Amino acid sequence: METPILNTHNKLEHEPSHSAEHLLNATMVKMFGCPRSRNAHIEKKKSKCDYILDIVPTAEQVAEIEARINEVIGRNLDVTIEFMSREQAASIVDLSKLPEDASETLRIVRIGDYDACACIGAHVQNTSEIGTFKVISHSYENGVWRLRWKLV
Repeated sequence: METPILNTHNKLEHEPSHSAEHLLNATMVKMFGCPRSRNAHIEKKKSKCDYILDIVPTAEQVAEIEARINEVIGRNLDVTIEFMSREQAASIVDLSKLPEDASETLRIVRIGDYDACACIGAHVQNTSEIGTFKVISHSYENGVWRLRWKLV
């Protein structure tokens, strides 16, 4: 297969944190039916993601988010990459945040059977490389729930 030409990527992610962000996004979608994060700041020391929610998650729900992500990490899932057309990708992933100038061929990152997302960033090869997901804090303001987390 010919190597597809993708949009350039202008940042270097901490691979374990970026892969954990994908797991967090998938968990939020599964638990709350919300879109993937509206804003994200992913770093090695600590990260944050913002979600549009109609409710404030309870302490029990926050604990469940953490537990679900760590359970998925513990399943040692492979992180795989495939290339496909926008049309093919639209049938399996949400493309609403795709930039207008995105290439016709998209890079889809899958984490086992738990998540699939169009992404041009760097990732681990297996969830066993991520570490333990730990919620640091969270807050809610004007319909936006901000979750701060780190890997330990």
